[in-house]
Amino acid sequence: MTVPLTPEQSAVIRRVRSALPPGAAVREVSMFGSRAVMLEERMLVAAGKDGSLLVRVDPARGAQLCARPGAAPAVMGTGRPMGTGWITVEPAALAAEEDLAGWLEEALAFHAGSG
Repeated sequence: MTVPLTPEQSAVIRRVRSALPPGAAVREVSMFGSRAVMLEERMLVAAGKDGSLLVRVDPARGAQLCARPGAAPAVMGTGRPMGTGWITVEPAALAAEEDLAGWLEEALAFHAGSG
């Protein structure tokens, strides 16, 4: 069953879709209480109900990327860390298109290298 999106999720998903390479094998899945964008059947990012973005990144770059404004290690449920390759980015840190593009670039780079 597909869970309806909040307006904030819809806006982020729409922006993510438009920023992805044309012709990419993309689909959306409800998971983690959010809407995940799958590329070639692997999760790239997920839009939270509040418009935040869960980003799958290279774990070796996790600490460095968490130093960016609005970024923090992702947690699941009751504060359980998801690991160094998962970052949550606050909605305000995604306001500019270049900010969103930078996070998508990180996710796409990890995706390409983790094949």
